Amino acid sequence: MDKSRTEILIGKENVELIANKKIAIVGVGGVGGVCAISLARCGVENFTLIDFDKVSSSNLNRQVVAFQQTIGKNKVDVLKEMILSINKNAKVNAVAEKICKENVKKLISDFELVIDAIDSVQDKVELICHCKEAGINIISSMGAGNRTEVPHFEIADIYKTHDDGLAKAIRKKLKERGVKRLEVVYTSQKPVENKTGVIGSIAYFPAMCGLMICSEAINKILRREI
Repeated sequence: MDKSRTEILIGKENVELIANKKIAIVGVGGVGGVCAISLARCGVENFTLIDFDKVSSSNLNRQVVAFQQTIGKNKVDVLKEMILSINKNAKVNAVAEKICKENVKKLISDFELVIDAIDSVQDKVELICHCKEAGINIISSMGAGNRTEVPHFEIADIYKTHDDGLAKAIRKKLKERGVKRLEVVYTSQKPVENKTGVIGSIAYFPAMCGLMICSEAINKILRREI
Protein backbone atom coordinates (compact mmCIF):
# COMPACT_ATOMS: atom_id res chain seq x y z
CA MET A 1 0.00 0.00 0.00
CA ASP A 2 1.31 3.45 -0.91
CA LYS A 3 1.40 5.42 2.35
CA SER A 4 3.35 8.40 1.02
CA ARG A 5 0.61 10.98 1.63
CA THR A 6 0.10 9.78 5.19
CA GLU A 7 3.86 9.79 5.80
CA ILE A 8 4.09 13.42 4.66
CA LEU A 9 1.57 14.30 7.37
CA ILE A 10 2.72 12.20 10.35
CA GLY A 11 6.19 10.88 9.50
CA LYS A 12 7.60 7.41 8.77
CA GLU A 13 7.95 6.43 12.44
CA ASN A 14 4.27 7.03 13.11
CA VAL A 15 3.24 5.23 9.93
CA GLU A 16 5.14 2.17 11.13
CA LEU A 17 3.65 2.52 14.61
CA ILE A 18 0.12 2.52 13.22
CA ALA A 19 0.85 -0.48 11.00
CA ASN A 20 1.95 -2.63 13.94
CA LYS A 21 -1.04 -2.05 16.23
CA LYS A 22 -3.39 -5.00 16.72
CA ILE A 23 -6.98 -3.81 16.53
CA ALA A 24 -10.24 -5.73 16.88
CA ILE A 25 -13.46 -4.36 15.47
CA VAL A 26 -16.56 -5.95 16.97
CA GLY A 27 -19.59 -5.27 14.80
CA VAL A 28 -18.86 -4.38 11.18
CA GLY A 29 -22.14 -2.78 10.15
CA GLY A 30 -22.81 0.88 9.46
CA VAL A 31 -20.39 2.18 12.09
CA GLY A 32 -17.82 -0.59 12.33
CA GLY A 33 -17.47 -1.16 8.60
CA VAL A 34 -16.68 2.48 7.84
CA CYS A 35 -14.30 2.58 10.80
CA ALA A 36 -12.44 -0.53 9.57
CA ILE A 37 -12.03 0.74 6.01
CA SER A 38 -10.82 4.11 7.27
CA LEU A 39 -8.32 2.48 9.65
CA ALA A 40 -7.02 0.39 6.74
CA ARG A 41 -6.52 3.54 4.64
CA CYS A 42 -4.72 5.12 7.61
CA GLY A 43 -2.26 2.22 7.50
CA VAL A 44 -3.46 -0.22 10.16
CA GLU A 45 -2.33 -3.69 9.07
CA ASN A 46 -3.42 -6.04 11.87
CA PHE A 47 -7.18 -6.56 12.10
CA THR A 48 -9.56 -8.97 13.74
CA LEU A 49 -13.13 -8.50 12.53
CA ILE A 50 -15.90 -10.03 14.64
CA ASP A 51 -19.55 -10.15 13.54
CA PHE A 52 -21.99 -13.05 13.22
CA ASP A 53 -24.30 -11.36 10.72
CA LYS A 54 -24.71 -11.72 6.98
CA VAL A 55 -25.32 -8.91 4.50
CA SER A 56 -29.02 -8.26 3.84
CA SER A 57 -30.88 -5.97 1.46
CA SER A 58 -31.77 -3.64 4.37
CA ASN A 59 -28.04 -2.90 4.79
CA LEU A 60 -27.69 -1.34 1.33
CA ASN A 61 -28.60 2.15 2.53
CA ARG A 62 -25.63 2.54 4.90
CA GLN A 63 -23.12 -0.32 5.20
CA VAL A 64 -19.84 -0.43 3.27
CA VAL A 65 -20.08 -4.22 2.93
CA ALA A 66 -23.52 -4.10 1.32
CA PHE A 67 -23.81 -4.52 -2.46
CA GLN A 68 -26.27 -6.51 -4.51
CA GLN A 69 -23.59 -9.15 -5.10
CA THR A 70 -22.69 -9.49 -1.40
CA ILE A 71 -26.20 -10.10 -0.04
CA GLY A 72 -26.17 -13.37 1.89
CA LYS A 73 -22.41 -13.35 2.54
CA ASN A 74 -20.79 -13.04 5.95
CA LYS A 75 -20.10 -9.37 6.65
CA VAL A 76 -16.64 -10.12 8.07
CA ASP A 77 -15.64 -12.04 4.94
CA VAL A 78 -16.74 -9.22 2.64
CA LEU A 79 -14.95 -6.63 4.77
CA LYS A 80 -11.78 -8.73 4.84
CA GLU A 81 -11.73 -8.77 1.03
CA MET A 82 -12.26 -5.01 0.95
CA ILE A 83 -9.39 -4.35 3.36
CA LEU A 84 -7.05 -6.63 1.41
CA SER A 85 -8.02 -4.84 -1.80
CA ILE A 86 -6.72 -1.65 -0.15
CA ASN A 87 -3.60 -3.19 1.40
CA LYS A 88 -2.54 -6.66 0.25
CA ASN A 89 -0.04 -6.83 3.13
CA ALA A 90 -2.69 -6.48 5.83
CA LYS A 91 -3.31 -9.39 8.18
CA VAL A 92 -7.06 -9.79 8.61
CA ASN A 93 -8.69 -12.39 10.82
CA ALA A 94 -12.41 -12.69 10.05
CA VAL A 95 -14.47 -14.23 12.86
CA ALA A 96 -18.12 -14.94 12.04
CA GLU A 97 -19.29 -15.24 15.65
CA LYS A 98 -21.54 -13.29 17.99
CA ILE A 99 -19.73 -11.82 20.99
CA CYS A 100 -21.38 -12.89 24.24
CA LYS A 101 -20.59 -13.64 27.86
CA GLU A 102 -19.60 -17.21 27.02
CA ASN A 103 -16.99 -16.44 24.34
CA VAL A 104 -15.73 -12.92 24.99
CA LYS A 105 -12.61 -14.04 26.87
CA LYS A 106 -11.71 -16.45 24.08
CA LEU A 107 -12.22 -13.95 21.26
CA ILE A 108 -10.83 -10.80 22.91
CA SER A 109 -7.33 -11.21 24.32
CA ASP A 110 -4.20 -10.07 22.50
CA PHE A 111 -5.30 -6.64 21.24
CA GLU A 112 -4.05 -3.13 21.83
CA LEU A 113 -7.41 -1.62 20.96
CA VAL A 114 -10.98 -2.86 20.63
CA ILE A 115 -13.58 -0.92 18.66
CA ASP A 116 -17.04 -1.72 20.00
CA ALA A 117 -19.65 -1.12 17.31
CA ILE A 118 -22.33 -3.61 18.31
CA ASP A 119 -25.98 -2.89 19.10
CA SER A 120 -26.99 -5.53 21.65
CA VAL A 121 -26.95 -3.93 25.10
CA GLN A 122 -26.10 -7.07 27.05
CA ASP A 123 -23.35 -8.22 24.66
CA LYS A 124 -21.96 -4.71 24.55
CA VAL A 125 -21.77 -4.61 28.34
CA GLU A 126 -20.00 -7.99 28.46
CA LEU A 127 -17.43 -6.81 25.90
CA ILE A 128 -16.81 -3.53 27.72
CA CYS A 129 -16.50 -5.17 31.14
CA HIS A 130 -14.10 -7.81 29.83
CA CYS A 131 -11.87 -5.16 28.22
CA LYS A 132 -11.88 -3.11 31.41
CA GLU A 133 -10.97 -6.13 33.53
CA ALA A 134 -8.25 -7.23 31.09
CA GLY A 135 -6.78 -3.73 30.70
CA ILE A 136 -7.53 -3.57 26.98
CA ASN A 137 -8.17 -0.15 25.42
CA ILE A 138 -11.74 0.15 24.11
CA ILE A 139 -13.73 2.82 22.30
CA SER A 140 -17.49 2.26 22.11
CA SER A 141 -20.02 3.65 19.68
CA MET A 142 -23.37 4.81 20.99
CA GLY A 143 -26.60 5.41 19.06
CA ALA A 144 -26.43 6.54 15.42
CA GLY A 145 -29.95 5.69 14.27
CA ASN A 146 -33.21 7.63 13.93
CA ARG A 147 -31.40 10.89 13.13
CA THR A 148 -31.26 12.88 9.88
CA GLU A 149 -29.55 16.21 10.63
CA VAL A 150 -25.97 17.08 9.76
CA PRO A 151 -24.17 14.74 12.20
CA HIS A 152 -22.33 16.12 15.19
CA PHE A 153 -20.53 13.49 17.26
CA GLU A 154 -18.47 13.96 20.40
CA ILE A 155 -15.86 11.92 22.23
CA ALA A 156 -16.76 11.70 25.91
CA ASP A 157 -16.94 9.57 29.02
CA ILE A 158 -20.21 7.64 28.89
CA TYR A 159 -21.22 9.15 32.25
CA LYS A 160 -21.26 12.59 30.62
CA THR A 161 -23.49 11.64 27.69
CA HIS A 162 -27.11 12.70 27.29
CA ASP A 163 -30.03 12.37 24.86
CA ASP A 164 -28.83 8.91 23.78
CA GLY A 165 -31.07 5.97 24.66
CA LEU A 166 -28.37 3.35 24.07
CA ALA A 167 -25.86 5.23 26.22
CA LYS A 168 -28.44 5.51 29.00
CA ALA A 169 -29.04 1.76 29.02
CA ILE A 170 -25.32 0.98 28.92
CA ARG A 171 -24.54 3.53 31.68
CA LYS A 172 -26.97 1.87 34.06
CA LYS A 173 -25.53 -1.60 33.54
CA LEU A 174 -21.91 -0.44 33.71
CA LYS A 175 -22.60 1.35 36.98
CA GLU A 176 -24.02 -1.89 38.37
CA ARG A 177 -20.85 -3.70 37.25
CA GLY A 178 -18.53 -1.13 38.82
CA VAL A 179 -17.15 0.32 35.57
CA LYS A 180 -16.35 3.95 36.35
CA ARG A 181 -15.27 5.24 32.95
CA LEU A 182 -15.74 4.41 29.27
CA GLU A 183 -14.64 6.40 26.24
CA VAL A 184 -17.47 6.64 23.73
CA VAL A 185 -18.39 8.39 20.52
CA TYR A 186 -21.94 9.73 20.77
CA THR A 187 -24.28 12.41 19.56
CA SER A 188 -26.52 14.58 21.70
CA GLN A 189 -28.73 15.29 18.69
CA LYS A 190 -32.23 14.17 19.53
CA PRO A 191 -33.65 11.24 17.52
CA VAL A 192 -36.72 11.70 15.35
CA GLU A 193 -39.98 10.13 16.49
CA ASN A 194 -40.27 6.58 15.26
CA LYS A 195 -43.22 4.36 16.24
CA THR A 196 -42.35 1.35 14.07
CA GLY A 197 -40.18 -0.42 16.64
CA VAL A 198 -37.39 -0.68 14.05
CA ILE A 199 -34.45 1.75 14.17
CA GLY A 200 -34.36 3.89 11.02
CA SER A 201 -31.07 4.93 9.46
CA ILE A 202 -29.53 7.04 6.74
CA ALA A 203 -26.13 6.63 5.09
CA TYR A 204 -24.16 9.51 6.56
CA PHE A 205 -25.02 9.22 10.26
CA PRO A 206 -23.42 5.85 11.17
CA ALA A 207 -20.61 6.61 8.71
CA MET A 208 -19.73 9.80 10.59
CA CYS A 209 -19.70 7.89 13.86
CA GLY A 210 -17.32 5.34 12.36
CA LEU A 211 -15.03 8.09 11.09
CA MET A 212 -14.97 9.75 14.50
CA ILE A 213 -13.94 6.48 16.13
CA CYS A 214 -11.23 5.99 13.51
CA SER A 215 -9.86 9.49 14.12
CA GLU A 216 -9.79 8.98 17.88
CA ALA A 217 -8.07 5.60 17.50
CA ILE A 218 -5.36 7.01 15.22
CA ASN A 219 -4.78 10.05 17.43
CA LYS A 220 -4.52 7.88 20.53
CA ILE A 221 -1.79 5.93 18.75
CA LEU A 222 -0.02 9.14 17.72
CA ARG A 223 -0.22 10.41 21.30
CA ARG A 224 1.32 7.09 22.45
CA GLU A 225 -1.73 6.31 24.54
CA ILE A 226 -2.01 2.92 22.86
